Amino acid sequence: MKPVIFGLAGERVSAEERALFQACDPAGYILFGRNIADRAQLRALTDELRDIARRDDLYIMIDQEGGRVARMRPPHWPDCPPAARFDALYDLAPSSAMEAARCNARLLGTMLSEVGITANAAPVLDLRYPGASDIVGDRSFGAEPMRVAALGRATLEGLRDGGVAGIVKHMPGHGRALVDSHLALPTVSASADEMERDLAPFRALRHAPAGMTAHIVYTAWDADRPASLSPYVIREIIRGAIGFDGLLMSDDLDMKALNGPADELAEAVVAAGCDLALNCWGRMDEMTAIAARLPDMSDAARERLDRAMASIAGGADPAWPGEKAMATRDALLALTPA
Repeated sequence: MKPVIFGLAGERVSAEERALFQACDPAGYILFGRNIADRAQLRALTDELRDIARRDDLYIMIDQEGGRVARMRPPHWPDCPPAARFDALYDLAPSSAMEAARCNARLLGTMLSEVGITANAAPVLDLRYPGASDIVGDRSFGAEPMRVAALGRATLEGLRDGGVAGIVKHMPGHGRALVDSHLALPTVSASADEMERDLAPFRALRHAPAGMTAHIVYTAWDADRPASLSPYVIREIIRGAIGFDGLLMSDDLDMKALNGPADELAEAVVAAGCDLALNCWGRMDEMTAIAARLPDMSDAARERLDRAMASIAGGADPAWPGEKAMATRDALLALTPA
C-alpha cells in the first residue's frame, strides 16, 4: 500500500486510473464536485473504488464542512451552515450550540455514509483572528480555544454517529495566516508562547481519528520549512506538544504554498513524518510519478489508518437518521439570527 490519497478526474474510474490504482494500491481517495452527479452515481463510484482495492474499509474522504466548503450540493443534498453559525449560538446557549453542531455533523455523516464515503475533512479547529486571511473566516468555530474545542468535539462525535471519521485541521493552526495557503506560502511569526492558544483545540482533541497539516511556516519552530515539510513541527509539535497519534495527512500538494514537482513533495511530506500525502487533482502524470517515487506505507502509518477506520466500524447510529438530525439542528439554530 502506498502512503497517498489520490483524486480522480471524473465521475467514473477510467481504465487508465483503474490500472494505476490496482498496481500501486493507494491508501485512499478524495472526491470533489467534478466526481459527483447524484446519489446513484456517487454510490456506484465509491463501490467501484472498493472493488478495485478489494477491501470494504476503504478510506474515501471529502471536504464537506458546510457553508462555502461543500462538494455535495442541492438539489441532491441539503446545504449545511458554516461553523460560525454554531459560534453565534454558543454566545447565547453553549449546550444548545454543541448539540446543534453534533446534529449538523450527524446529518453530514449520514449524507456521506449513504454514498460510501468514510471520512470528512472536518472539523476546522483553527482560531479566528481579526485581520487574518479570510480563508478560515466563517469556517472557524470562533476565537476562543475551548469554545472551538467544544464545538469541534461535538462535530467529531456527530460524524462518528453518522458513520464517518472526522479529520481535524489544519495542524498546528491556520488562523493567524495573513495569506491563503492555496495561493502563497504564509509565514506566522508568533512566538511559541503565543502559539499555545492555537495548539489548545488540537490538544483537547488529540484523540481524533485523523488530522491534516498546514502549509505554513512557523518561525518559532522552523523558519525554513512549512509544517507539512518540517520533521521538527511534525515530531515535536504535532506528535509531541499536541500529543496527536492519529492518522496524519498533508494538505493538498498542489497548493501554491508549496513549490516543486508533486512526486518530490509527496516524498518530502512522508519523510517529514506525515502518514499520507494528499494529491487531489487526478492528474495521471502526477499520480504515476508519485506512485513510483513513494515507499510502501510504514507499519505505524498503516496501524493509524486501520485505527481510524475501526472508529466507525459500527456504521451510522440508526437512532439519528438525517431527517431527525436536521430538524433538531434547525430548531436549535432558530434561537439566534442567521
